[in-house]
Amino acid sequence: MKIRLNPIVKKDFQVAARSMRLSWGLFAYEGMLTITFLLALAVIQEINDNIYGDGNIYSSLIYLFPALAVAQLCLVALIVPIITSSSISGEKERQTFDIMLTTCMSPFSIVFGKVASAVMRILFYVAAGMPIMALPFVVGGLSWSSLFYFLLVVILISVLSGSIGIFCSSVSRRSITAVILSFVFYFVIYILTFFPALIIGLWGWYDGNAGESLLILLFNPFVFFEEFFMHIMSGESVFGSSDWTSNFSRSDVGILTYTLARGKLWLFVSAACLLLLSFLFMFAAAWKVNPMHTVSKRKKVKNRV
Repeated sequence: MKIRLNPIVKKDFQVAARSMRLSWGLFAYEGMLTITFLLALAVIQEINDNIYGDGNIYSSLIYLFPALAVAQLCLVALIVPIITSSSISGEKERQTFDIMLTTCMSPFSIVFGKVASAVMRILFYVAAGMPIMALPFVVGGLSWSSLFYFLLVVILISVLSGSIGIFCSSVSRRSITAVILSFVFYFVIYILTFFPALIIGLWGWYDGNAGESLLILLFNPFVFFEEFFMHIMSGESVFGSSDWTSNFSRSDVGILTYTLARGKLWLFVSAACLLLLSFLFMFAAAWKVNPMHTVSKRKKVKNRV
């Protein structure tokens, strides 16, 4: 049985394989991961000496996993939008965008292929960092299934970052504009979604005013990261680890928020929300790339004139 590969993915891999950019990217990625490993090891050694003073840090090497995992997730979140931001706008700058649209591929297939090629390229980086990531698992304390779940999180964040980048690339004519616009969306998703919770906390959290406004945090990758690592490291939830939900009733925070803030339900629902947001960005990019929409828009402008 022959597996048909998306032509966009195939073409991007051929271009990447013929250049030294992928090799230098792997080298830089491994270098940053090694620096993070050494810094985290030094911090663990210092903390262990101050608390126990015996110089035995083997029981504390388990904390290398969240340090290395967060470093990789940050690198992925920064690299992927840079890769995908030049996918469509780069075609426009090279004047090959119209040629790409003349193929038999649908606009969504083009967009999905660009995102898939970026995700698969990132998986090369993550796979190259597995020997360093495996140390906490070899020492003990973590199950190997946690490493598999981490790979799923990397894929999810790569798809989200890639969909943001491809959307910004589809609405921009220059790659630098698309990159800047991608980080503007990052600021909105990663930072501004905290504002409802912050405002509620400043204006009277305990007065029963929270409602369901905290549900917007389901679309915040920061909260998703924290919830994921809390479950991996301690088996508890961010919301339930410090009696957060015991201080409120259903009427204070809303029925949905109260229900989701228990067990792993928030983690799974947040993953579904991030995946939904990714597909919305990809569908919006496909709609923008579709030449039929551009032609109909031009006709409306001519009719008005």
